[in-house]
Amino acid sequence: MSGQVGSRRNTGEPDWQQMTKPERRAAAKAERARAAAARRRRQTILGALAGVAVVGVIIATFVIFGGSDKPADKPTADAGSSAGASGAPSATAGAFPQLPAGADPALGSKPTVTAGTGALTKLVAKPLIEGTGPAAQAGQQITVNYVGVSYQSGKEFDASWNRSEPFSFQLGGGNVIKGWDQGLVGAKVGSRVQLDIPSDLAYGDNPSGGRPAGPLRFVVDVLGVQ
Repeated sequence: MSGQVGSRRNTGEPDWQQMTKPERRAAAKAERARAAAARRRRQTILGALAGVAVVGVIIATFVIFGGSDKPADKPTADAGSSAGASGAPSATAGAFPQLPAGADPALGSKPTVTAGTGALTKLVAKPLIEGTGPAAQAGQQITVNYVGVSYQSGKEFDASWNRSEPFSFQLGGGNVIKGWDQGLVGAKVGSRVQLDIPSDLAYGDNPSGGRPAGPLRFVVDVLGVQ
């Protein structure tokens, strides 16, 4: 049977019975070599599949948990959003300050506030921009932006603009200085109002806790009432 090493019948298997011992040894060696090659191919394929699976897990984790450490933006009111019957701005993500629908675009910028002149003996509320929304009434929740300065020096001591956050309070509830509780009644949503407040309606002449002394000037933007 020389020259028939590895020969096969129609079944595709070696004819071991017709082989000599050397031929059988050679055929068995060839079969082992083919089996080893097949195992190596399977290992290579499985390794490639495992690598694809790991990449898939990494991609899925990135998609699920996000590729940015930036936290979700807090929702605010959009300057172009519509207002409800109360005149309060609708909550929409992304914009400061919150403006009611139809408001003068000037309310979107921090006002420049200067010192007053002369002696201030009474509360003076002066509209700088006249709004067209509902008028604020005592007992309502009112939302505003504001800048506060010393009436005498013009030095700023507080502003909601610096925090990028409007301020809300109950008008007439005694939670703010009297000059605000009195001076903002009747102010319409969308208005910018200058309040010149004598010291007795502000914090007084010798306040504690780092509050500003003497007469004060505020410029207040009325953003909404409820």
